Amino acid sequence: MKQDEKDIKDEHIEIISRLLKSMSHPIRLKILCLLEEGEMSVGDLREQVKTTNANVSQHLNILRSQGIIDFRKDANFIYNRITDTRIAALIEKMRQLFCPD
Repeated sequence: MKQDEKDIKDEHIEIISRLLKSMSHPIRLKILCLLEEGEMSVGDLREQVKTTNANVSQHLNILRSQGIIDFRKDANFIYNRITDTRIAALIEKMRQLFCPD
């Protein structure tokens, strides 16, 4: 592989940097780890991350604004899921590298 084929363009660096920055907060990273296992309601996420609904909603909005997650409404419940398969793969790889059984 030639050197120029390995180089990451500056525009890609900016996109990746913003993406990783939005994922790097401990609560958002935990939310993503939970969602990597499947769709979850806001209430279920709140119970797992042990914080308020308002705090969970704020973090979910940040992840939504980056296009990392999306949601669907079902009656009075909002269910969240990871929409970018690259993010799911990244979470799985981080789990393999940093979370030994």
